[in-house]
Amino acid sequence: MIKIAITKGRIEKQVCKMLEKAGYDLEPVYNKKRELMITTDDGLQFIFGKANDVVTFLEHGIVDIGFVGKDTLDDNDFDDYYELLDLQIGKCFFAVAAYPEYATKNFKNRKRIASKYTNVAKKYFESKKEDVEIIKLEGSVELGPIVNLSDAIVDIVETGSTLKANGLEVIEKISEISTRLIANKVNFKYNKTEIIDLVNRLEQVVEE
Repeated sequence: MIKIAITKGRIEKQVCKMLEKAGYDLEPVYNKKRELMITTDDGLQFIFGKANDVVTFLEHGIVDIGFVGKDTLDDNDFDDYYELLDLQIGKCFFAVAAYPEYATKNFKNRKRIASKYTNVAKKYFESKKEDVEIIKLEGSVELGPIVNLSDAIVDIVETGSTLKANGLEVIEKISEISTRLIANKVNFKYNKTEIIDLVNRLEQVVEE
């Protein structure tokens, strides 16, 4: 049996469709009501959770593999996993965004950067050898520059429509994001054949 954790919501729907195309019976998953754990006749056991919980389940060996966005992986301190496949879904990117004048402004004090993804922001500016103040916001991070809490933001950009509606624009692109299939390193050793078979079948779906 392969134990799987999937991020609830859009990733769950997209991954389940891909697994179905790969030949797995997802009927028990589609018909779930309030069940938190689903087992199929194909030998797959599913649990569904928030993105950070998927990483936690994987970190503690509760599941063998997980489906989660690259944004969550990049912002998490856990790195003891194998990344087995890029599913090429949920595509977007991390970016620094601000008012247009940010690009040419001469900052006399440390830049203030607001973000929900504080680790991503910290790592990015450290790579540029810039000493900035990172401010954590959980809600609409675009409010940072609007209310003068921050000079810029680090956030996920998909269409850019929210930025544009608030007078902000992408200043610097940080990294690409998509949904990834990852595996617990220890569990992978004991279920390698089954997991590789699943990866190969999904890889064919991705290529199609």
